[in-house]
Amino acid sequence: MRILVTGGAGYIGSHVVKALGEHAYEVLTYDNLSSGNKWAVLYGDIVVADLSDSAALGRVLRDFRPDAVMHFAASIIVSESVSDPLKYYINNTINAIKLIAAMMENGVNRLIFSSTAAVYGIPATIPVSEDAPLSPINPYGTSKMMTECVLRDLAIAKDDFRYAALRYFNVAGADRENRIGQAYKESTHLITRALKTAKGEFAKLEIFGTDYTTPDGTCIRDYIHVDDLADAHIAALRYLLDGNQSVVLNCGYGHGSSVREVIDVVKKVTAADFNVEEVGRRAGDPPALVAGNSKIKKLLNWTPAYDNLEYIVKTAWEWERHL
Repeated sequence: MRILVTGGAGYIGSHVVKALGEHAYEVLTYDNLSSGNKWAVLYGDIVVADLSDSAALGRVLRDFRPDAVMHFAASIIVSESVSDPLKYYINNTINAIKLIAAMMENGVNRLIFSSTAAVYGIPATIPVSEDAPLSPINPYGTSKMMTECVLRDLAIAKDDFRYAALRYFNVAGADRENRIGQAYKESTHLITRALKTAKGEFAKLEIFGTDYTTPDGTCIRDYIHVDDLADAHIAALRYLLDGNQSVVLNCGYGHGSSVREVIDVVKKVTAADFNVEEVGRRAGDPPALVAGNSKIKKLLNWTPAYDNLEYIVKTAWEWERHL
């Protein structure tokens, strides 16, 4: 089986490419390297091009003839989406539609879509299930929701088109063998930012808001190890290739940790008592996001192997020290 991976040189995409290679899939990465790295692609070749380049995209689909596409290429910083929404609608929605259209033109009808829990906005109940209303509160979440709508409508219109939209919660950690991990130039992820502060790269770590309606006043998130998320993608791929119907699935552990709890674990793992400063809320942040994950466990028989915040932080810390 041949799998085309857009954004396969990025953080999550590279871990999925690794998992595909380990499961003996033939994989090709398509990435513009705006935030990814060639060295992170451990299996297969890479085509350096942008999704807006219709000629390059069509050529790759015709030449490689993938059995399915996994689409990770996207802009992902919530705060940036608030200040620069056009970037997110162009990259996350318009470019996704260009990819889907190119797939249709070239007879490729299976897609795994990298979506997000941000489509839920501020959910009325926690954990949040896949059938909860979609009400994103930032352009990042809206741009992903719009692509999900396109996929839903296309699957209704085209009997042979199938997709799986995987709604990620907070992805963290690194490859167990320390080969790949987060390597963004300016990471805004809490765990990575805290670890870099522990290393001395930043003078302080900021907590954005301490007055949320949570037990300790800070935001709560469901942190999932990137290798567990990659395994979920392999399971979703097999599900689609077996001829099953389109599906939307949450990817998380079903419980969350607050910002303060994460900081405590980072300080324990690193043995560094770094400076923490409390500042005002950041635009676009919901108080809590925790996955209802019964559907993915039942439908894909997915059982996470690394549901432990300390382990997640340890693998991320080993990668940071390697960097």
